[in-house]
Amino acid sequence: MFQERTSVGLDVHARSIVAAGIDAVTGELHRRRLVPQPDVVLDWLKDLPGPVAVSYEAGPTGYELYRRLTAAGYRCVIAAPSRLVRPSSDRVKTDARDAMLLARLLRMDELVAVRVPTPEQESARDLVRAREDTRAELMAARHRVSKLLLRHGHLYSGGATWTGKHHHWLGTISFPSRGTQAAYEAAREELDFALARRNRLESAIIEVANDSEFSSTTRNLACLRGISTLTAFALAVEIGDWDRFTGSSIGAYLGLVPSEYSSGESRRQGGITKSGNTHVRRLLIESAWHHKAVYRVGTVLQQRWDQAPPAARTRAHLGNQRLHRRWKNFSARSKPHNVANVAIARELAGWCWSLATLET
Repeated sequence: MFQERTSVGLDVHARSIVAAGIDAVTGELHRRRLVPQPDVVLDWLKDLPGPVAVSYEAGPTGYELYRRLTAAGYRCVIAAPSRLVRPSSDRVKTDARDAMLLARLLRMDELVAVRVPTPEQESARDLVRAREDTRAELMAARHRVSKLLLRHGHLYSGGATWTGKHHHWLGTISFPSRGTQAAYEAAREELDFALARRNRLESAIIEVANDSEFSSTTRNLACLRGISTLTAFALAVEIGDWDRFTGSSIGAYLGLVPSEYSSGESRRQGGITKSGNTHVRRLLIESAWHHKAVYRVGTVLQQRWDQAPPAARTRAHLGNQRLHRRWKNFSARSKPHNVANVAIARELAGWCWSLATLET
């Protein structure tokens, strides 16, 4: 509950901070436009009647201001922007009004706080997201190369694409036109650079995953089918504190539950909400496809099991069996595969939570 005397809302931007404070005793309002430097904000807060609580919205400016405020002894709440309660009739939006809204909601305990990672956790997340960006760049580079070749009548038929054999075939192609040849060489160069960046980042992820605070969670999650060390580490880093959820609530947090528009006796359900962490949702949906095939403990999965504790292996084995049975049931009912896979991903999120919170 709110116990401080003054509640402060900060509308934080890259080049300015608009601050608004409410004195709960006198009702006095304090307003100021500040430069975006933590020392300046701290100097202004010292002049307010204490104790003081501060809030601002999560955004691209990160968590440095939060860390400086908490280190100075102020209670700071970073509000989830999607959960702010705004009047539907309020059609005027300014920085000053946003700061005052945050101050009022903080005083009424109506803010939903986001989880603030530690510097080490944020570093691991930067690494994971850099690899995710590189993966998208690599996919785009591959599309450019393959579509350029297709336009000029070159189609690979020697098996799987983007293998060593396929890359050797790409090197044998040349064009009589200097313009097309230059474009092809530029596309190949971009492809090689993206592939090298991805491999370098994956090596760094594996190194961190083997010796960090996420190592045990990563090993537990990797016991499930379709979740390699890279995927398990990404899930562990992006979710962070798994104890915030339950096996049933984590699916809603990741946007894997159906949307609903119901009123009175009418009940309508739509597609999934797609709220929450997009990266984690994509990883789970891709991993869910692996549970469609017949369940066998192969060499790769057995190697991951050997690195995990017995309790994690046992629970993951039960999860793998159940998820495959669910796929079989959906197939027997002629459920569309995309719909069935999302349902499997939703349940897979619960199994991931079970393994991440497992006490061994």
